[in-house]
Amino acid sequence: MQRVEHVMGFPVSLRIDDPLVAEETAGESGDAVFAWLRAVDERFSPFKAGSEVSRYDRGELSADELSADLVDVLDICERYRTATGGAFDVRLPGRGLDPCAVVKGWSVQRAAELLTGAGLSRFCLNAGGDVVVSGGPWRVGVRHPELADRLCVVLDLTDAAVATSARYERGDHILDGRTGRPVTGIDSLTVVAPTLTEADTVATAAFALGPEGVEWAAAQEDCEVYAVLPGGRVLRSGGFPTADAAAA
Repeated sequence: MQRVEHVMGFPVSLRIDDPLVAEETAGESGDAVFAWLRAVDERFSPFKAGSEVSRYDRGELSADELSADLVDVLDICERYRTATGGAFDVRLPGRGLDPCAVVKGWSVQRAAELLTGAGLSRFCLNAGGDVVVSGGPWRVGVRHPELADRLCVVLDLTDAAVATSARYERGDHILDGRTGRPVTGIDSLTVVAPTLTEADTVATAAFALGPEGVEWAAAQEDCEVYAVLPGGRVLRSGGFPTADAAAA
């Protein structure tokens, strides 16, 4: 079963490749995934005036009134703000609360857990290029930061997640919370981790740190990193699961 929908501002594709799962079960599981992601968008988007995030940011909700899900997201935001010395910050001066850097990976990881909870053991869930897979191996390509029709690396993944933060889609949109200025010292930074919550947040937090973030990300538990710096220089951690390495 393969299905694609536009949710949270980007395409989300789900492929279920599990011969032991009935087509009806796969379809119902897909329905649950996309219903969850649409609900997350309504609840947590800072661009929707009625969302829980927007209401909290305007002071209409107290911290004691927040849902357990939003408390979880904000706790992750604070953990990485502290870990990066403020480089990663979802409360930048002059801007409203924007936890999207955590919400995307967190919500897609939760969606993947809906699938495993339904008994699915082999699937690929791709949210705007950030991917979580079950079973495997799956081959996942990472776009070249300068050449849109080329890949800079292909990964071989089994029961893992991969996320990339880069400048090529939205320009210099990631800011260093310590200075408030766009980060330009990295072209793209890809992180592989056990969950997409970790992969996506670590990738964004590391990018916010600038070039020093590559080493920081590689030092995070169970994380592997592949970064492309301006000029084409590549930095990668020793365990980064490229397809050629896996086949060797």
